[in-house]
Amino acid sequence: MADSKKIYPRTGDMQTVYLKNVITNPNIEVGDYTMYNDFSNDPTRFEENNVLYHYPINHDKLIIGKFCSIACGAKFLFNSANHTLSSLSTYPFPLFFEEWGLDKKNVAKSWDNKGDIIIGNDVWIGFEAVILAGVTIGDGAIIGTRAIVTKDVPPYTIVGGVPAKPIKKRFDEDVISDLLCIKWWDWSNEKIARNIAAIQSGCIKEFMED
Repeated sequence: MADSKKIYPRTGDMQTVYLKNVITNPNIEVGDYTMYNDFSNDPTRFEENNVLYHYPINHDKLIIGKFCSIACGAKFLFNSANHTLSSLSTYPFPLFFEEWGLDKKNVAKSWDNKGDIIIGNDVWIGFEAVILAGVTIGDGAIIGTRAIVTKDVPPYTIVGGVPAKPIKKRFDEDVISDLLCIKWWDWSNEKIARNIAAIQSGCIKEFMED
């Protein structure tokens, strides 16, 4: 039976990890069986290499659901990467408070805070895709290779491009509704194992029989 507590789920494969088991930052939450593959860098260093500008001062979070597939080089770009647009200048004066005699407590006024990044369950994030702060990606969505996601992505929607735009829905609305009600990713391991063939069949009727 599958073991969600492993770091390396595939024998002899040191490029693929169950992401939850290499996370130490309390502001990053990852669900069971979500995997990350990296053929360029050590995948256990995901926090350092892939979650960028994620500073404690913002209290922003990265939340990733269960059974997601994250390809090599995917990046999650947080609020401190921004510069404020409400100022007459984008220069981050509050960041250099010592230089300009400003109050240190206002350092976060250097950027616009757009909030958390939330990734649903069963999401596939393609090679070198970039997800920006404040974005929510719905269950079952697919993010194309090198897409830059600046806006929320509805469930079971494929997006791609710069900036990312909807390409198509994976299924019709009735099937999407059924899948969102079933929430198979919350089933027990035993029930998932019994239904893998049904999941892979692509037929919702077969899938709903158990």
